[in-house]
This record gives sequence, C-alpha cells and structure tokens, in this order.
Amino acid sequence: MKTLITGVAGFIGMHSALRLLDGGGEVIGVDNLNEYYDVNLKRDRLSKLQKYQNFTLHNIDINDSKKVDDLFFATQPSRVINLAAEVGVRNSVINPHAYVETNIKGFMNVLEGCRKLAVDHFIYASSSSVYGANKLFPFSEHHNVDHPLNLYAASKKANELMAHAYSNLYNLPTTGLRFFTVYGPWGRPDMALFKFAAAMLRGEPIDIYNNGEMVRDFTYVDDIVEGIFRVVNKVATPNERDAQTQLDPSTSNVPYRIFNIGNGRPAQLMDYVKALEVALDIKAKKNFLPMQLGEIRVTSADTYKLNEWINFQPKTTVSEGVQKFADWFVNHYGRN
Repeated sequence: MKTLITGVAGFIGMHSALRLLDGGGEVIGVDNLNEYYDVNLKRDRLSKLQKYQNFTLHNIDINDSKKVDDLFFATQPSRVINLAAEVGVRNSVINPHAYVETNIKGFMNVLEGCRKLAVDHFIYASSSSVYGANKLFPFSEHHNVDHPLNLYAASKKANELMAHAYSNLYNLPTTGLRFFTVYGPWGRPDMALFKFAAAMLRGEPIDIYNNGEMVRDFTYVDDIVEGIFRVVNKVATPNERDAQTQLDPSTSNVPYRIFNIGNGRPAQLMDYVKALEVALDIKAKKNFLPMQLGEIRVTSADTYKLNEWINFQPKTTVSEGVQKFADWFVNHYGRN
C-alpha cells in the first residue's frame, strides 16, 4: 500500500516512515523543511529515508491547498498519516498565528485531500495536552477535554473535532493518536531531553521548570511508532453502541476513533534527569525555575483502549530509552 506521511522529516515522521519502508511499504513523504529548528537535522533524517527506492519526498507546505490537492491526485495514496504541525506548548504562546495556520488550515487541506480521494484511512497526531485542566488520572479517552491550557492543545482538540465532522459527512475513517511526551534518537532540539544533553555536555546548567515537581508519561519513540504502525493497519470503524446510547468522546457511530498512545508508567521529571546523568556519566548543574505559562504539571496515560484495539502495550523503560537517546546523541554530535 501507498502511505502518505506529512512532516516526514520530523522526529516521529522519520521513524514512522522507516517502520513502513522496512515492512516493504511505499511511502510518499511530505515536508516543507521549515526553520523552526535546525534544518540540517531534518536533512540528516531524510538521508536515512532516501536510501529506500520505495520512498519519495515532496517539498510541500500543507498550508498550500492547491499543492496538497495536486499531490494527492498525482500519488493516489491509500492511507495518510498527518504528523505535520506547529509543535510545542511554549512556542504556541509566543507565536500563536503559526499554530492556527498549520494546525488548523493545513490540517483542513489534508482532510480535504483525503475526502476527495476517498482514502482508506486517515491517521493524525493529537496530543496529551488536550487534557488541559483535567484533574482525573490517568488520562482516559472517556474524559472531557474541553478545557485546554494553551493554543497548541486547542488546535489539537480542533483537529479531533474536524476529523469527526469528516467521518460523519463523508464516511472517512479517521483515527487520532494522543501522543504522550515522546523522546528518543533523532528527537527535536526544542525538547527537554535534547536540551538537557546538549547543555550537560557543554558543562552548562539545565533549566528545570516548576522546581522539578513535574510528572510525565515519557514514551520512547519506537513504542509510539509500533502503535502507529498497528493502528494504520486497523481501519477505524463505527462504535454501534454510540448509536443507541450517550456518545463516548473517543468513538462514534461513524468511523472515528481516538486513542492515547503513551507508556502508561508516568515518571518524575527528576528521575528522567537522573537517567540522563547516568547515561552520559555527567552530573547535571540544575537551574530550578517556576512553572511555565500554559504547561501541565502531570500527564499520565490510560492505555487500556489502545491495547484492546491493537494488542500493544509500550514496554521501554525510561532508563532504557534515555540510554538509547544518549548513545545516539553522542554518536551524532560528539561529546564536545
């Protein structure tokens, strides 16, 4: 099958493409190679994909509706994975318009391409940040997510609503995946683990927000990608019970599904830091700071529904995953 992946030069995009290519699939990659972070890192990721004959890259911005339409009709994908987005909570406070442009308008253009071509399955990245002010733990897909704490979260919630509308109007199978704090090799430079490693190797202090009193459901990238791979191959179906009873937020009487995709074993931020100290054999200098605007103090994923749907539960521990990241970082950038 042909799978179109937007944001293919990104962290999760590259890993997802590799998983499909290694399985013999054909991948149509889309990326605009923007300068939100180091473009050279994106090019290095792409170099791994371009070794495959069944990979093609299209330098397209999903905000350009005509180019998106033309690409869909030219390539005829059967499945689409939308990972292109403006990402990060803090940047959404600084640059909100970009989040509306890409995460709403761009998402709309991809949805339209899926509709016009009647693709078999549309899978898209949502985020644990949609849980916002929710105080029930662990976060369950059954919980209300109407109280986002930042525009990034609001844009991801909007994606879920838009997908449901298209599932209803056009019988388009859509599956949204709420990612929980993904980390691992080839990660983004704006993510905590990357910034921590770079600072520690330079002998500089690391910034730790909320005085370290943060809990995250850290999820290793290979576990995320295995979940994506299995979901891609299990097309969203209606939940017929929703036609008779009160609607569940995560399913519908149309082909629409929402799943948490997290480790299911939340860890203290300071344990995460400790794992990196062990992996790099460096004692971090720590700069403790207040909570950042729009941040959530705790994330914790209820993964029961995903396990029930695709028979998969992430298994990588924080210590294992952080060691793999550190090994990659040192190999890619060196220790100096």
